[in-house]
Amino acid sequence: ASPGLVLAGYVGRFIANRVQVMGETEISYLGTLPTDLRREILDKYFSYPIPVVFVTKGLTLPPEICACAEKHGVSVLRSTLKTADFYRRLNAFLESEFAPTITLHGSLADVFGVGLFFTGKSGIGKSECVLDLVERGHRLVADDLVFVARRGSDLLIARGHEHQRHTMEIRGVGLIDVPALFGIRSVRQQKRIEVVVQLEEWDPAAHVDRTGLDRETTRVLEVDIPLVRVPLNPGKNITVIAEVIAMSHLLRYSGVDTAEAFNQRLISRMRRAASKGAARNDGERAAERAMDEVRQYLQEDDE
Repeated sequence: ASPGLVLAGYVGRFIANRVQVMGETEISYLGTLPTDLRREILDKYFSYPIPVVFVTKGLTLPPEICACAEKHGVSVLRSTLKTADFYRRLNAFLESEFAPTITLHGSLADVFGVGLFFTGKSGIGKSECVLDLVERGHRLVADDLVFVARRGSDLLIARGHEHQRHTMEIRGVGLIDVPALFGIRSVRQQKRIEVVVQLEEWDPAAHVDRTGLDRETTRVLEVDIPLVRVPLNPGKNITVIAEVIAMSHLLRYSGVDTAEAFNQRLISRMRRAASKGAARNDGERAAERAMDEVRQYLQEDDE
């Protein structure tokens, strides 16, 4: 943050526990003040719990800045970057370093540009599924241990452990080096998590969504992520299903919702059928009323 009006003596809305940045405007303003007033303002400014002060553009500092900073134990650093460039780089660095993080157990793959995070109990086949996706031309991001950081309010960026370096463990085979086997294009360093795919053992008694209308979400670092449960049984091609999940997500992102469109078509057809049935019933009732009138007329004529 910039000191702003604090250098003019107004500290009513000063938030001190932030990184402070002084640019050419602040340094030029301090240069216009009398020495005694400048020392008084800076002494009050540095008396607050300021973590650090940066001075941009390599500007020459008034001697009172260093004296007051040293008196109150505040570090003053100088950068040759322009103020706007410094803010841009510093904000990105601070956001990355202080972002909320969590460690998840699973495998993350980039499938058609969609970040699919595969989760499930140990040994269910997460790594094997991702390996098959890599063999089909998709990319591995992380396996087994996934570090997730929240950027902004709803963006989850995940990566693998730096010592793992895209190594996977395949039961019965051992450790394999994915980029060495499939090429450097088979991996990427980080990816946004967009869909969580939970692999589960097949349970005939369990409820399984058959239409895609009952969508679930899971919460990671206070962010809601779409959750797709995939029950596994012998013969099921989980790799193709994973590709379909990614493509369906892309379709919904572009505004095409297959399940909802099918549901609306079905509802419209049932309404038309009900409307025709109501019209048919009205016609039958009118015919019955007419026949009753004819019978009554014939009875009166006989009498």
